[in-house]
Amino acid sequence: MKIDRLILGVYETNCYVLRSNEATKDCLIVDAGLEAGKLIKFLEKHQLNPVAVVLTHGHIDHIAGVSALRGRFPDIKVYIHMLDAEMLSEPQTNLSAMTGGAFSIEPADFSVEEQSCIEQAGVKLSVLHTPGHTPGGICLYSKDEAIVFTDDALFADSIGRTDFPCGSLEQLLKSIREKLFILPDETKVYPGHGPITTIAHEKAHNPFLQ
Repeated sequence: MKIDRLILGVYETNCYVLRSNEATKDCLIVDAGLEAGKLIKFLEKHQLNPVAVVLTHGHIDHIAGVSALRGRFPDIKVYIHMLDAEMLSEPQTNLSAMTGGAFSIEPADFSVEEQSCIEQAGVKLSVLHTPGHTPGGICLYSKDEAIVFTDDALFADSIGRTDFPCGSLEQLLKSIREKLFILPDETKVYPGHGPITTIAHEKAHNPFLQ
């Protein structure tokens, strides 16, 4: 799998562009945050065709670019967990109201749940429901590639915030221990913010999980 990481917006959200291999032009996007123009410019520069965007949760810094993507690539399909679906049009819960705005986007095309399988652009990802940061937060796992995209649940040496509306520290820690820490130690972790890490490193060194 070919993985490109773009860091978008003032919150430095990781946006991942996935392809089955470097030669193919169809791609799947994981999260489309602020600074959508940077993402679209990257796609156009490399002549890529985004067929789907998977939103790991419904906060503004992960969803703000969806409308621009739909405008430029009208056939793109949008996925989100059913429990975060309403956040797309709710400024209080998607946190845009906290920044002085009132941001909303059109509904997602597909809702997913635990053990859903997303297959787009030659990429296959299993959905792990990992509530805590938000009720419908999801991680995306590829056993074959030994990688997991961990949303704002698990970061390098840290975890996601739980002081936002509907957050739960108890749920988040349970999600990490029962859904992520059971993955093979060598699994690479691609978080929603910050550098790439591994399951082994986080199990051994993450101060929030000792």
